[in-house]
Amino acid sequence: MTLLTVQNEKKVKSITYITTVAICVVVILLNQKLIPHPNTFPNFIYKLPTLNAILNGLCSILLILSLLAIKNKNIALHKKLNLTAFALSSLFLISYVTAHYFIPDTKYGDVDHDGIISVAERAAVSVIKPIYVIILVSHIFLAAAVLPLILLSFYYGLTDQRQKHKKLTRFSYPIWLYVTITGVVVYLMINKYYNY
Repeated sequence: MTLLTVQNEKKVKSITYITTVAICVVVILLNQKLIPHPNTFPNFIYKLPTLNAILNGLCSILLILSLLAIKNKNIALHKKLNLTAFALSSLFLISYVTAHYFIPDTKYGDVDHDGIISVAERAAVSVIKPIYVIILVSHIFLAAAVLPLILLSFYYGLTDQRQKHKKLTRFSYPIWLYVTITGVVVYLMINKYYNY
């Protein structure tokens, strides 16, 4: 490995980690409603959670097809599928951040949409809510953790560093797939409690 390659890789890693931290900070600020937002906004904002689930579902399919493509040694198709999944995941991130900027938080089990979980509502979801919380927390944590792995996997793949790419994707691929699948599962579990 040449000195120039080592320096480039260090720059890419620095940019990757800075980008990851910046995205996580923005998501936390938006989730905690620390950034003021307007009281009125376009109605399409309420369609974003559904769009996010669709994007996650499409990414899941593309990632599975990508794995099949590389197992069949079809590198060109593997690359196209991964680039498409990456583009859709980027679109998801923009949509997710936008939705969390505008839409009030939804409480799991809030059937009457009053923002308060009554005793009856709590009892109705007492069995399934812990499962929902485990899936949601693992989804959020792994989504943040996998981002730098995905970015570095793409860097190694696009710069034809196959051994590093292969080594890293052993970790990044299953986590990314899990995150996209659980994104759909979380949506399906909570969408009936949305207040819009």
